[in-house]
Amino acid sequence: QVQLVESGGGLVPTGGSLRLSCVVSGDGSNYYSIAWFRRAPEKEREGLSCVDVNTGHTLYSESVNGRFTISRDRAKNMVYLQMDNLTPGDTGVYSCAATLIPNLLPSGMDYWGEGTLVTVSS
Repeated sequence: QVQLVESGGGLVPTGGSLRLSCVVSGDGSNYYSIAWFRRAPEKEREGLSCVDVNTGHTLYSESVNGRFTISRDRAKNMVYLQMDNLTPGDTGVYSCAATLIPNLLPSGMDYWGEGTLVTVSS
């Protein structure tokens, strides 16, 4: 069982930045790659980024590529999502998830955190 807890959400103006954190713990957690998802109001959950546990290789969706940066500190069991140049369209609940095979599909995740709310004001 892998546990994930997000933090770092909040209210930020357009053009601002936030860094989200995800604490990863539990048996076997070191074998899992970690992804970030967003659920915007009245929209489907969207995969944003994923970091491969073995290679450090990263995946990004088109909507955040060049603005968001995922990173992992294995010594601290943490995964971060640095979000820059935020727009109101980035508003939503952000969740981290664990998967044995790096991907950006909600159906491809094995464990989920509860999420943290990000609101970008216009």
